[in-house]
Amino acid sequence: MSTSPVTLMVARRVAKGRYEDLMAWLREGEQLATDFPGYLGSGVLAPPPHDDEFQIIFRFADEQTLHAWEFSASRTTWLSRGSELFADPSEHRVRGIDGWFGAVGARPPRWKQAVAIWLAFFPVSLLFNFVLNPLLSELELFPRVLVSTMALTPLMVYWFIPLSTHLLANWLHPTPPPRKVAEAAA
Repeated sequence: MSTSPVTLMVARRVAKGRYEDLMAWLREGEQLATDFPGYLGSGVLAPPPHDDEFQIIFRFADEQTLHAWEFSASRTTWLSRGSELFADPSEHRVRGIDGWFGAVGARPPRWKQAVAIWLAFFPVSLLFNFVLNPLLSELELFPRVLVSTMALTPLMVYWFIPLSTHLLANWLHPTPPPRKVAEAAA
């Protein structure tokens, strides 16, 4: 079993006319997960325009705590209550930052991932330090870094890195040029 954090990503396509019900059901699932040992966080990523597939993310301390939650009676009951709200579910596990960049085999090179994360982190960190420097400058290095990382990490994980990867999607995952069809000789 893994000893590093594990993220479960679940794709749910909302059933026609069931958007509000699905949103309430997803909030219930997030609340349910918070009661389990090893729970680190969760979130729901809304679909892009003209799509209806939500990405639901659950993060746990390790494989064991995720497994305990996945096979719990309360999660099983929750899943059965929501079964009519969605179609075509799919699930996969990712470790580390891989979940932000697509499926195995479709991920951009690590250097592009690093650039996308840096482009998200730099302006947010700069703004954070600019705004809060008067308050934080009185602190020693350790508490100052502790406060900034505690504030910035959730913002980065749940908002700014997903935003960065969305905005940079064409650069991170360029579509190959269309193949030219050989014209038949006359």
